[in-house]
Amino acid sequence: MKRPVQWSIATSALILLGSLCFAYGDIPAALWFHSLDNAAIYGLFSRITLFGDSLCYLVPGLLLYLLFRTGKPHLAEGGRFLFVAVAVSGLAADTIKFIAGRARPRLYFNDHLYGFSFFRYEPAWISFPSGHAATAFTAAFVLSTLFPRWRIILFGAAVLIAFSRLYLAQHYISDVIAGSFLGIASTLLLYNRYFKPKDHAIEPSKV
Repeated sequence: MKRPVQWSIATSALILLGSLCFAYGDIPAALWFHSLDNAAIYGLFSRITLFGDSLCYLVPGLLLYLLFRTGKPHLAEGGRFLFVAVAVSGLAADTIKFIAGRARPRLYFNDHLYGFSFFRYEPAWISFPSGHAATAFTAAFVLSTLFPRWRIILFGAAVLIAFSRLYLAQHYISDVIAGSFLGIASTLLLYNRYFKPKDHAIEPSKV
């Protein structure tokens, strides 16, 4: 199957799934997570979610590039890929957040506000997409190209980070789905265009 067709199918499926979540699943799921009362688990996910901060990867990526660009080019290129990919997915997520202006779950909990109010960047109105999910899946993708044997663990960690945004009631399901897809898609495009070894492109169906 040709790559444009694969992208079209994946994007269409994402839009359909996101629309279904927006219409039927986001609010019930957010209310359920909000109702949970387990301080230990909440504290655990409060720590896990920190690994979705872009600085956790931008700084190490830049350091890898600066420290190893002369002696270990493979590590240096991996660091450059990590820095660029996280920066690009983060900027893309922030741009979409500003355009979409989606209310975070807490606005529904407090004032029953739900939906989009375009071109807003107040913290309570930047729910879509999840930047933490985008960063987590971006980092998992990049690191799995450097350490392919750890791919399952790396993507499992990304899933946990993305899930933490739901458990902490910071995002809706559709926000996390969109953020995860954004992270994978933007990083895959960067990889195949700028960072892949020769004759070693990754097809969307193999990620």
